[in-house]
Amino acid sequence: MWDMRKSNQAKGDWWAPCPFHQEKSASFHVDDRKGFYYCFGCHAKGDAISFLKDSENMGFMEAVEALAQEAGMQMPARDPRAAAKAEKRAELADVMEAAVRHYRMMLNSGAAAEARAYLERRGLSPETQERFEIGFAPEGWQGLWTQLRNRDIPEDLILRAGLVKTSDRGGKPYDVFRNRIMFPIRDARGRCIAFGGRAMDPDDKAKYLNSPETELFDKGRSLYNHGPAREAAGKGRPLIVAEGYMDVIALSAAGFEGAVAPLGTAVTESQLAMLWAISPEPVVALDGDTAGLRAAMRLMHVALPLMEAGKSLRFALLPEGKDPDDLIKAEGAKAMQAVLDRAFPLVDLLWREATEGKSFDSPERRAALDRDLREKIRKIPDVSLRRHYGDAIKEMRYQLFRPQRQGSWTPRRKSQPIRPTTKASFLTSAGPMAEHQLRESVIVATIIATPAAVSGFEGPLELMDCADPDLGRMRDIVLTHGSDGPDAVNEAISRELGGEALDRLMSHPHVAICPTLRKAGNVELAQMTLAEELAKLKARRGLADEIAEAEEELSGAADEAVTYRLSHAAEAANRAARPGNKDKGDFDLGENGARISRDEKGAFEALLETIRFEKRRK
Repeated sequence: MWDMRKSNQAKGDWWAPCPFHQEKSASFHVDDRKGFYYCFGCHAKGDAISFLKDSENMGFMEAVEALAQEAGMQMPARDPRAAAKAEKRAELADVMEAAVRHYRMMLNSGAAAEARAYLERRGLSPETQERFEIGFAPEGWQGLWTQLRNRDIPEDLILRAGLVKTSDRGGKPYDVFRNRIMFPIRDARGRCIAFGGRAMDPDDKAKYLNSPETELFDKGRSLYNHGPAREAAGKGRPLIVAEGYMDVIALSAAGFEGAVAPLGTAVTESQLAMLWAISPEPVVALDGDTAGLRAAMRLMHVALPLMEAGKSLRFALLPEGKDPDDLIKAEGAKAMQAVLDRAFPLVDLLWREATEGKSFDSPERRAALDRDLREKIRKIPDVSLRRHYGDAIKEMRYQLFRPQRQGSWTPRRKSQPIRPTTKASFLTSAGPMAEHQLRESVIVATIIATPAAVSGFEGPLELMDCADPDLGRMRDIVLTHGSDGPDAVNEAISRELGGEALDRLMSHPHVAICPTLRKAGNVELAQMTLAEELAKLKARRGLADEIAEAEEELSGAADEAVTYRLSHAAEAANRAARPGNKDKGDFDLGENGARISRDEKGAFEALLETIRFEKRRK
């Protein structure tokens, strides 16, 4: 809605609340003379074509055709055969619209009393029925056929539209849909291309029946509620993939307008491509029972060979025995939103399929798990994405099998009492993780003190594990607000985590002495520190992975290759410790060029000794 107090129509100067983000003030400006818009709030900008592309999620040609139609302009002439095909499709679409009107009228007839009662029991208000153009096909063999023929619609068009079938007995064609509640299926441009019918007779062989495939309708390349969901997703709403018509209608009525459904089958590759054209990460909402999980896993296997960076899926499992319609009716939209908020990534489903209900109490079973996961991940064509999936699986595997090694022999040290001043410190934890977390603390403290140093390190910072959740949240705040300066960063951290978290980090003795804190604002010094600490973290994590793999392989019968790997790593570490090393106490870990400190080298040798002990004992 234009703000007429701020706009100047004579000069083509228009102002309105921005359609791309929620606001009350008019910060969206249109210069009608130049044909451009700009929002001073969210910085959206473009011309008439980009406006339709962004506001209604249209493709370029769709936006051009829509503007041309609104302006009454003729589109450039197309290939004659393509033009003839488009004209035939337009004729069929007109027939389908006539059928929509007929079914809508029949819903208000006396024959539809039971259908109206059913819709009322399902909670569909008259407004919702109007919005989705729900209708009714009465009993009788030629009701729609007779109505359309009375309007002089050619028989051939009615047949090609898939609304009637020819009789095997030489009689008149008969209606496909009888005694069913009718749901028009529209394409992305809003044209009715098919119908879905829900049987009123509980003894009917097919509870739901779709139109047959026609020149307009390809079931595997269509989505229910495609156009409205695309528009909603273009405005930032989540794209939700539900199971059926009623779920989509219930979701939309509850405020989740970006809901779509496949048409009675599992999601196809074509439908998945359509979903990704709307949103890079659709949320698949499925029943939380066994059938729902199986459907999710089938979709996962369809998606794996098609995935690439920026295109994935999330899965939201509803309470067992409930679909979105049931959940919204019973507990409201907030309960549905809570389910969506708990949606998990595809990699978690991949891991769940491989591990759920299985035991890995032998080397053979663990090896089989590794083989199965490798085969599935290998389907991902994007090399970078495949590597990230491998990293995520490796972390899950580490968490699964790590507790099984806690009973292994380790050298015991005489326990020392912990002083009160160190009880809250993460350095009281044993093992190399303390130093790992200390490096993360130095990195986070550095970017808080000098946010400008983040430039060029965004990727490694985002991939940093952050064992302490508070460190991870501080890191995320800096990445989000760093461009606003240190004061804005400190204010955001205090607002989200409280002042104590920041004080605890900055006052830690090992952090407080860092030169980057004493010389806050020195971008060059901060970036040198970030480069060094991030490189050490990467090397340390690589070392931990190598040791974990070696331990795992030695849990069964060790072979010569593994023994060689361990002895070679130990020899490399010992060689690096000899006089003449130039790097002030750092040691080379072999061919990959990673360096470890004296303390890390000691931990490494202790772990190697533990592994050797386990092997000798076996």
